[in-house]
Amino acid sequence: MLIDRYRIFALAAAAACAFAVPAFAQEVKLPSTLTVTAYDTGSSGFNIAVAVGKAFKDKHGTDVRVLPAGNDVARLAPLRGGRAQASMMGVGVYFAQEGVLEFGVKEWGPQPLRLILASSDCNAIGLGVAKDTGVKEVKDLRGKRVGMVVGSPALNQNALAVLAFGGLTKNDVKLVEFSSYGAMWKGIINNEVDAAIGSTISGQAKEAEASPRGLIYPPAPASDKAGWARVNKISPYYSPHKATCGVGISAQNPVELTNYPYPIFMVYASQPESLVYSLAKSMIVNYDAYKDGAPGAAGLELKRQILSWALPYHEGAVRAFKESGVWNAEHEAHNQGLIKRQDILAATWNAFLKTNPPEEKQAFLKNWMAARAAALKAARLDVIFE
Repeated sequence: MLIDRYRIFALAAAAACAFAVPAFAQEVKLPSTLTVTAYDTGSSGFNIAVAVGKAFKDKHGTDVRVLPAGNDVARLAPLRGGRAQASMMGVGVYFAQEGVLEFGVKEWGPQPLRLILASSDCNAIGLGVAKDTGVKEVKDLRGKRVGMVVGSPALNQNALAVLAFGGLTKNDVKLVEFSSYGAMWKGIINNEVDAAIGSTISGQAKEAEASPRGLIYPPAPASDKAGWARVNKISPYYSPHKATCGVGISAQNPVELTNYPYPIFMVYASQPESLVYSLAKSMIVNYDAYKDGAPGAAGLELKRQILSWALPYHEGAVRAFKESGVWNAEHEAHNQGLIKRQDILAATWNAFLKTNPPEEKQAFLKNWMAARAAALKAARLDVIFE
């Protein structure tokens, strides 16, 4: 009887394996052509899109067309219009989900966006501070001059979020406005400002480091839970990250900083599960084929994914993650919570449009933001943008 029980158990296990194997070995099926939008030609996002596209061509015969675009609206428009399937976006995906800033207009509103994979490499995005200020920690920026860029709310939001880590608000520093990102960083060199938001590996940061003023990036340790709670109250897309490259930073001298993934490979929720599964699966199993194809591409590695981020993952990507053994119940609960948030925002937007809101852009935005805040508060969700 004992032998029979072992035999039955073995047969049952074999049957289970027979059903399990196809789940892990499902064939990746990509279309003959794929259109992806990205940042401008020469940007890291564009270059990474090209590197991944080459891997798709080599492994699946798929021709990938990469469309460069200068801003978030231009990158998303082809996806919404059905002229492109995916995009290598920046943090504008979060603003689009929330229907704020440049997406708080009648033509857009909150968008149902989904993640596939995102790159977290050796660099980080934080406040670079002139070394001659004597600043060592973020809280030391009290009373210092912090750069703001006119017409770039995303950059300014990031700077305010980093200040919040040190318990500071815009009222605790001197905000200095500049016409462009480049002008702001020139302002550090010219002693017109003391701190500016930017990547640790940007050319502007390196130029400031080489100037007589020097440059440092004050740390934002993950162990400071209160500091990070303040950061995420303003910018939920920021996460603690151990930077190992950039100004004053190396693998031997890492610094814990604020960061968010870039580029963010994403699609609309309406894209077929089979397509998104194939995209995610191919990028996971063929990582070695593109990781050295462009600076930053290595950050798309599966183990570097933040599976509880600020945007929900597409069901096709989730399927690929489950097959890879990295998706758990907590990730699923977080994902469903984000989808619920998107549903609430969409319903609020549709109801708002039926109220015959004002045509004037600023009045429209003001009324929409009030309706949005009321709906999120009623659902006991963070408003983030007041």
